Amino acid sequence: MRAPVVWRIAMQTDWTDQVGRWLRPSRVAYAHCDIPCGIYDPHAAEIAAQTVEKMVAVIADLGADDGSVAWRNSFSRYVTVKEEHAEILKREVLVIWGDYFKPPHVEKFPQLHEMVWNLVKLAGANKQNVDAASAADLRAKTKEFADLFWESKK
Repeated sequence: MRAPVVWRIAMQTDWTDQVGRWLRPSRVAYAHCDIPCGIYDPHAAEIAAQTVEKMVAVIADLGADDGSVAWRNSFSRYVTVKEEHAEILKREVLVIWGDYFKPPHVEKFPQLHEMVWNLVKLAGANKQNVDAASAADLRAKTKEFADLFWESKK
């Protein structure tokens, strides 16, 4: 008589575990929701461009490799942050370009597609190199994109 009770408890545990797995996502996704809320802002891209520029300056200030673990740790952290923010910039610009801008915007701003293409390529180049002039150009081009975006909202 006790066996069925144990069996029921085991089944209940298996069932609740299964429900728990269904309710808990195995991965977390980060994405724009694609609901036409109209909430778009290039500010995150501008901050990312400033961060890339700052990391290039910090890397330059780090000086030559002295062989220490501390130097290598700092260098690798700065490069990682620079690359992550260049990627954030690309993602933010592409979301605005792909989701916000519509054909009437392209008619009003015929340079839009080329501007975005060049900006994304420049962000990629900043991931590949440590170049102060390129980082400053990235910040300036991101500002131009942001200005165009805000102009399109008028």
